Amino acid sequence: MNVRINKIQAFLAQNPNDLFLNHALALEYIKLGSDNEALLHFNKNKAFDPNYVATYYHLGKLLERMGTTEQAIATFEEGMRIAKAQKDQHAYNELQAAYEDLADY
Repeated sequence: MNVRINKIQAFLAQNPNDLFLNHALALEYIKLGSDNEALLHFNKNKAFDPNYVATYYHLGKLLERMGTTEQAIATFEEGMRIAKAQKDQHAYNELQAAYEDLADY
């Protein structure tokens, strides 16, 4: 097992709903090619706090790679709505670029 994953899991054992740690763990699973594990952690974040805008870009890219294009597009759209509501222009721009690449604009 990956040392970084073990460390993150140890921290999560103390605070299982920590959005940053769940996000970091999902990214570690992506690096290992464990897409289903990554998906679980991104979805956990989304369920716990749908306004955690950092989830949407990486979740969308993961869904795109997994071949679920319509879900990826919907994820980018949802993330753009949240980023706009939060006035987070940087996140909005990243999500919009990913959306446009995928939607063939």
